[in-house]
Amino acid sequence: MLQLCYNKDIIMQQDIQQLLNKVLTSIQEVGSTDKLYDLKVQVLGKSGELTSILKGLRELTPAQKSEIGKIVNDAKAKLEQAFDARQIELKHQETTALLKSQAVDISIDKHLRQIGNFHPLSITRNRIVNWFVGLGFVVHESPEIDTEYYNFQALNVLDDHPARDMQDTFFVGDGVLLRSHTSNGQIRAMESIKPPLKILSPGTVYRADNIDATHSPMFHQIEGLVVDKGLTMGDLKGILSLFAKFVFGEKTEIRLRPSYFPFTEPSVEVDASCNCKSGCKICRGTGWIEILGAGMVNQKVLSNCGINPSRFSGFAFGMGLERINNIVYGITDIRHLYENDLRFLRQFVV
Repeated sequence: MLQLCYNKDIIMQQDIQQLLNKVLTSIQEVGSTDKLYDLKVQVLGKSGELTSILKGLRELTPAQKSEIGKIVNDAKAKLEQAFDARQIELKHQETTALLKSQAVDISIDKHLRQIGNFHPLSITRNRIVNWFVGLGFVVHESPEIDTEYYNFQALNVLDDHPARDMQDTFFVGDGVLLRSHTSNGQIRAMESIKPPLKILSPGTVYRADNIDATHSPMFHQIEGLVVDKGLTMGDLKGILSLFAKFVFGEKTEIRLRPSYFPFTEPSVEVDASCNCKSGCKICRGTGWIEILGAGMVNQKVLSNCGINPSRFSGFAFGMGLERINNIVYGITDIRHLYENDLRFLRQFVV
């Protein structure tokens, strides 16, 4: 019996040493943290190989159990140390590989980068503004939130004019509103600049319109104003004729149709000839496209701004930027300009 226990003791020591050597070698051969974890469970788990060897302790004497227990604890400590060290190594390798795979090359070739571009309205606005600046116009900015005086009264828009009703204008307070046109900038310019003056007022305007293919409660205008001595409708027509040729092509002609605006007298609607041969959806088969309104500045407006109408005259014109833009690019629905659809916007490149 003693000889059997002795032999069992020796065998268990050999088994523990063989297991230790085998596992230490396997730890170094493992290539991932997941597989390392599986190996650790296989060896040190409740049903692991080392645990299976320990089941033989019940067949040993107390002295042998004590000796084998120390050997087992030493082996277990060595294995845990080896597992921990390899865990650190593998974790570092995996983290390095992950960072390398997700790295951003800041020197990436420029052809692979997505570069932003101007919105089509900005492209059209810049073209128009730069053209008028080339004629000597000065850009004059004005507030988007203004008083009724600058938006209506100074422009000869009387209290009972339909444009002053709540359904057409966004009022934000008593006598304060979101401007319904950029003409408030013309009034402020004439108040602060002595004639002669030549200004352009581009900007955002607001009206209580329904949203559809041709209307929006927010849109953009560009208005021009010239005040000097001896100006006539001929001067106005000359500039607008040049403008139409610049925007729509050298063969473009314009025509003036009588109209009415409170702030100009006489007033006209300006049409440009369509480039189609036999009628199209844009001109609706008429051969003409309405592009803007214009006229000679009303003498009452000049007087309201402290300019003597007997010495000076002026002309003004105003256009919807979206309308000009959509005619140029053949866009049939104004809503496309505000939906931020990149497939649509990427078609316009400067």
